[in-house]
Amino acid sequence: MDLQPQLIVELAAIGICTGFLAGLLGIGGGMVMVPFITFILSHRGIDADLAVKMAIATAMATVIFTSVSSVRAHHKRGAVRWDLVKGLAPGIVLGSLISSLGVFALLKGSYLAIFFGLFVGFSATQMFLDKKPSPSRQVPAAAGLMGAGGVIGFLSGLVGAGGGFMSVPFMTWCNVAIHNALATSAALGFPIAVANVAGYIVSGLSVQGLPDDAFGFIWVPALVIIAACSVFTAPLGAKVAHGLPMKKLKRIFASVLYLLAAYMLYTGLSG
Repeated sequence: MDLQPQLIVELAAIGICTGFLAGLLGIGGGMVMVPFITFILSHRGIDADLAVKMAIATAMATVIFTSVSSVRAHHKRGAVRWDLVKGLAPGIVLGSLISSLGVFALLKGSYLAIFFGLFVGFSATQMFLDKKPSPSRQVPAAAGLMGAGGVIGFLSGLVGAGGGFMSVPFMTWCNVAIHNALATSAALGFPIAVANVAGYIVSGLSVQGLPDDAFGFIWVPALVIIAACSVFTAPLGAKVAHGLPMKKLKRIFASVLYLLAAYMLYTGLSG
């Protein structure tokens, strides 16, 4: 696939915007990228089923870079709950590998798009309603955290997101402050991305019909351009996040997710 100037500009714009949102919302940027990369690939002759899968895998690969940039900014403000990262990470890695090595390759792209839309829409509703958790509810013990991590990693692998759409509501449900939840979610994006990307590469190597510039399911040019741009704007998003009130931050998070869910539902149903 030729890298025309227009395509480079489009991918750079995605990187700039998603990097900022990654820092602002702790979502790794993956969920923002998937609809846009799907659109770009579909309009450049890639089969619709492969376009969705390549978009999910490529978006997840960029999370490796945006999560590092974002979490550094959050860590400087002391917002990351590293105890939660340690408890959730083992389950996240296991769930991610199961998802990306097996289930992802077997499902049709249209099914993945519909699942993306439904699940993200549900997560947005929970966040938008701002339901208050029971004051007595606390973060679960080690086994509970590992189980929660497994679910987060598995579902993240199916939709190409850094896990913020699951981990942020989970942590706020356990009475973790929203700013700490967003910062911790950014840190969790790294193990989620590394484990899933390994699975996407292995499971995609034998797939027919992928373009020459793909590595497994990952579209390499998009990864390079988006990652190069997003690492500069993620710290800015993190800085803005710490200056916003809690309720407004949740509403921003939910509004972004609703838009993405609607597009991917349309893509899946029309495919």
